[in-house]
Amino acid sequence: MSFRSLVLKPTTRMVMLAMTASVLATATPLMAQEAAAPAAAVAQQAQAPVTSLADLSAVPAPVLAARAWISIDLTSGQVLTSKDPDVQVEPASITKVMTAYVVFQALKENRLSLDQQAIVSEFAWKTGGSRMFIEPRKPVTVDELLQGMIVQSGNDASVALAEAVAGSEPAFAALMNQQAERMGMSRSYFENATGLPGERHLVSVRDLAILAEHLIEDFPEYYHYYQQREYSYNNITQANRNRLLWADPSVDGLKTGHTSSAGYCLVATAKRGDRRIVTVIVGADSEAARAEESLKLLNWSFQNFDTVKLLDADQPAVQAQVWEGEQKEVGLGVPEAVWLTVPRGKAGDVQSVARRTDPLVAPLTQGQRVGTLDLTLDGQVLRSEPLQVLTPVERAGFFGRMADTVRRWFN
Repeated sequence: MSFRSLVLKPTTRMVMLAMTASVLATATPLMAQEAAAPAAAVAQQAQAPVTSLADLSAVPAPVLAARAWISIDLTSGQVLTSKDPDVQVEPASITKVMTAYVVFQALKENRLSLDQQAIVSEFAWKTGGSRMFIEPRKPVTVDELLQGMIVQSGNDASVALAEAVAGSEPAFAALMNQQAERMGMSRSYFENATGLPGERHLVSVRDLAILAEHLIEDFPEYYHYYQQREYSYNNITQANRNRLLWADPSVDGLKTGHTSSAGYCLVATAKRGDRRIVTVIVGADSEAARAEESLKLLNWSFQNFDTVKLLDADQPAVQAQVWEGEQKEVGLGVPEAVWLTVPRGKAGDVQSVARRTDPLVAPLTQGQRVGTLDLTLDGQVLRSEPLQVLTPVERAGFFGRMADTVRRWFN
């Protein structure tokens, strides 16, 4: 039976009304930017975040001479601009970023070592396209193969590494697809370790940006390979095909690709100050064009946006009223630090709105999700973060709960 259905005697009513008046006199009002509502109302108020920041920029995004592209700020994870980001395209040798990721994972798990000698099969030796020029029966280490694959873009090195990890290239491709699924690369499928054309060997530029982010963040100890400008093996010196390593000192990776059907492709990344941008372009007409268009996109991304830290993890974004608890209010915040990318000069215009269910009734556990924090600019949601309880709130005793129940009754 609910408290509202109880029939109170007159004397009891007077006591309860006195308690209610006392409690209401000490109630803390909600913060100005807090929107508390029943769960259904909160769901109706939800607004999808903008998918690209280009529309908010005073300087239009460049139109590139390429088939598809994307630019992402890795600190905030926000898309700055894109064209056909989810259309499936051929990745060509950009495939080798995933090949390297799987090899790095094997190194991390001690299934391989850098100084381990790999066996060069006849199949690897005969792989067509760009080559490192490894030979059967000639010793080669995993470290040498990684340089041959990453710096020289050797298809033969890629197959040799795949065989060293999984025994065969098809088995290695299965590992590549497992990693792609784990990363959420929903528009990608790999048939081989090289990027040679295959009927189902397709990706999207958004997925390639996701892959680049994982490689940079998960394996910083191996990232130096992507900054290497040249490598010599078997008395043959080959330069890194990423021209941006010479054109811009802030560029430190990542990987080129080219086939006649895919065109010229490039995943490029640069770090300027504390910001790192990743760009992906596919389907350019020439090696020079992919470098020029990538640099154009990188420059626009750095010059027209700022990335700022708005909240630390466990920092209260709002103080919310609690009912029937030992505490009358609790701090609500986000599980991780929040970084936000905004058009340059607009950081001061960002507003935060905490949308939460009402009422918050104790007990509340630390980490319990109770709503969403929307970060908005000019009325548009830039991103939404889960809003959670920062400190636990125990349930109050009988009289405290009764007082709050009456207060809610009169509200």
